[in-house]
Amino acid sequence: MSTRVTNINKEVIEWAIIRNGNSLEDFYAQNPNVESWIKGEKYPTVKQLEHFTHKVHVPLGYMFLPNPPEEKLTLPFFRTTQKTSTDKVSLNVYHTIQIIQDRQNWLTDYLEELDFPDLDFVGKYSVKDDYKKIVNDIRFTLKIDLDWASKHHNWEQALDYLTNKIEEAGIIVTYNGIVGTNTRRVIDVKECRGFVLVNNKAPFLFINSADAKAAQMFTLIHELAHVWLGESAGFDNQHLLPAHHPVEILCDAIAAEFLVPEIYFLQKWETTKDFKHLSSILKVSPIVIGRRALDLKLITKKEFLAFYHQYLSDFKQKKESQHAGGNFYATTKKRVSLRFAAFVNNAVKDNKLLYRDAYKLTNMKGDTYNKFITEYLYS
Repeated sequence: MSTRVTNINKEVIEWAIIRNGNSLEDFYAQNPNVESWIKGEKYPTVKQLEHFTHKVHVPLGYMFLPNPPEEKLTLPFFRTTQKTSTDKVSLNVYHTIQIIQDRQNWLTDYLEELDFPDLDFVGKYSVKDDYKKIVNDIRFTLKIDLDWASKHHNWEQALDYLTNKIEEAGIIVTYNGIVGTNTRRVIDVKECRGFVLVNNKAPFLFINSADAKAAQMFTLIHELAHVWLGESAGFDNQHLLPAHHPVEILCDAIAAEFLVPEIYFLQKWETTKDFKHLSSILKVSPIVIGRRALDLKLITKKEFLAFYHQYLSDFKQKKESQHAGGNFYATTKKRVSLRFAAFVNNAVKDNKLLYRDAYKLTNMKGDTYNKFITEYLYS
C-alpha cells in the first residue's frame, strides 16, 4: 500500500500552480486529484506529489514549507513600455537566469582559485560618459577595427566573429531559446531577448536564440555595453527599442554606434536608402540598419516599425517552412559556450570538479557529455 503524505501545505500548492503560469480553475479542471488534496478529500502518495512538483517545476521540499518562498530576481528586468524595471518574470525566464547564475558562481570561484585577474573593463564607465568614448574602448578591448564588419561575407558570419572576440576578452556568451535542454519550455522572445550577469571575473551574456538572428546581433552588443557599465539587467527590447531608463538608452546608443558607425552610415545613406543593400555593405541585419536610420532621424518611427514588423513576419514564415532539427552538438556549443565548457573540462581533468557536477553545469550527461568534450569542444 502506497504511503500517503498528510502534511503538505495547501497554500504552497496553489502558489506553485499560479507561479507556473496556470489559473487555479483551469489546472484543477485538468488535474482533479490536486483539487481533492486542497479540499482535504484525499492525500497524495509520494509518487503523485513528485509528479505534481515536476509538472509545476518546483523542488519537492517546497511542498512542506510553512509559507510560499519569496523568489527575487538578482537583476533588474527592463520593459520597453515601462520607465522602471520589474522583479516579475515567467518561470521559464526565472529558471534560465538561475541556470546561468549557477554557472557564473562556479566559474567565478574556479577563476579565483586559479588567481585569474579581474577584467579591468567591467564597470569602467558610468551612465554619465559619452557613448562614443565607450564604443571606442570596446573596440580597443576586443581588438577590432572600425571597419571590422567589411571583412566578412555576410552579417551572420559577422555575428559569429563578434561572439568569438567577446569570449576571447573573457566574457561568456550563451545562446538558447529554451530552459536548459527542455524543448517544451520555450523562452518567449516577447518577454526576454536576453540578459547579462555582470561581475569582475566572469560576466555572462545570454541571448535568446528563439529570436531572429537579425535581432541577436543588436542584443549581443547591447548586453556587452552593460558589462562596460557594470550593470546586470534583463530586457525585452520590444521592436528593438530600449526601455525608458538612462542605462538602457545609453546601452542602445552604444550598440547602434558600435554596429553601424554614424560616419560610415551617413556616407552610404547618400548613395542608397535600401535597407537590404546597406545590410550587405555594412554586415549587419536589415532591421539594425532600420534602427540606425531611426536613431539618426532619417526615417520616422512609424516607417521603422512598419519595416520591423514586415521583416519579422517574413522571418517567421521562413522559419515555419524549414524542417525542424539540426545538429545537437553544434547547438550545444552555443547553449553552453565553448569557453565555459573548456573551463569545466579543465576542472574535471584536474580533479577540481566531479563529473556529476560537470553534467549539471553543462546540461549534459554520460556519453553525451564525453562525446561533446572529445569531438566538439576543440573542433
